[in-house]
Amino acid sequence: MPSQDLLQRRFDILGKRAPLFYDDPLHIVRGEGVWLYDSDGRKYLDAYNNVAHVGHCHPRVVDAICRQASTLNTSTRYLHETIVCYAERLAATFSQPDMMVMFCCSGSEANELALRMARECSGGMGVISTANSYHGNTAAVSQVSSLLSPPERRGKQTRTIPVIDPYRDRAGRDDAALVDAYCTEVGKAIDGFEGDGQRFAGMILCSGLSAEGLPDMPKGYMRRVAEQVREAGGFFIADEVQGGFGRFGSHFWGHQVQGVVPDIVTLGKPMGNGHPMAAVIARRHIVERFTEMNPMYFNTFAGNPVSCAAGMAVMDVIEDEGLTGNARATGDYVLTQLHGLAGRHPVIGDVRGRGLFFAVELVRDCESKVPAPDAAKAVINAMRDAGVLISRIGPFDNILKIRPPMPFSRDNADQLIETLNRVLSLLSTQG
Repeated sequence: MPSQDLLQRRFDILGKRAPLFYDDPLHIVRGEGVWLYDSDGRKYLDAYNNVAHVGHCHPRVVDAICRQASTLNTSTRYLHETIVCYAERLAATFSQPDMMVMFCCSGSEANELALRMARECSGGMGVISTANSYHGNTAAVSQVSSLLSPPERRGKQTRTIPVIDPYRDRAGRDDAALVDAYCTEVGKAIDGFEGDGQRFAGMILCSGLSAEGLPDMPKGYMRRVAEQVREAGGFFIADEVQGGFGRFGSHFWGHQVQGVVPDIVTLGKPMGNGHPMAAVIARRHIVERFTEMNPMYFNTFAGNPVSCAAGMAVMDVIEDEGLTGNARATGDYVLTQLHGLAGRHPVIGDVRGRGLFFAVELVRDCESKVPAPDAAKAVINAMRDAGVLISRIGPFDNILKIRPPMPFSRDNADQLIETLNRVLSLLSTQG
């Protein structure tokens, strides 16, 4: 079936505002490992999708889903060994020993539950998030996702702090001075709730500040923020939907990179390698308080045996295939090569990243650091045409977002870098 016909049918039934990647949308029909295949049989190197965390259609995950689905799938109101074993294994990956698990079906749902927990257990409603953040699309979560909601739709229960941007803000200051400056903004937001007659509930922060452009967080920033939040009577929520499950290479969770112990952690996308599952992991006293207040909290599909079989298989693959170590080793190699490209292409103002998560900020010139969103859009479309899939992020949509599946190899990295170099060279000759 021609893709153009399928595109029109999609517009007719889903609407033209249902988002699609790229100016010329892809009709993907198959995935395997780090590769995606379109309806014409062309393959694309996937350097973007973290949903297929251990690789598209990993046979061990597929087999685990099929085996459990052919045996039993029901809700968590029945005892099931896999559900308990998976929850225990998940909780054991955290630095603190008193974490409990509550299953959900999506990252949005996990963040919705986390906000409920923070608000009900604190007695407050005020929540801080960052400008240009994304935490999901439910009614409550979209209010703290400033990427989706303009200020007039957030109300007095939400306040945002500016996106931290050491690339532009450093001005000779060391990390300690930057942390002081950034935490002053958090303090202002907390004080602002009191001025509006709102009791403070907490702060939600993506562990990598992913939608904000993956800025290099100054040392101690997240730990200091968590302390401020707790001192004000709130709870610190770490959103690990994008940064979790070994993505950053050095640690299993992004918040561990910053040496912070969150009160509540939310998980999503990579958890089931495409199977819809998510979770909230929280300190025992918070879960027990919340469930005392809500004794009938229940989610029909969350944490079902098939989901937990998928989650268990993902954990097995990460461990058995050494994917966290691969993220670190391959990530270091990619980062070095990206810095090399920055030396050859003036449009690259900054390169940052950790593990298998990278941001390449494009600017009109390196001296002014004025964002170049048009260049970023041109690059991701040209990369798509050349067979490599990436995206863009940031407050100005000028940052190339590179976040491949965890089995991404050095050979894959070479293809990514060679293609990006070729695309940037071609664009520079076109003015």
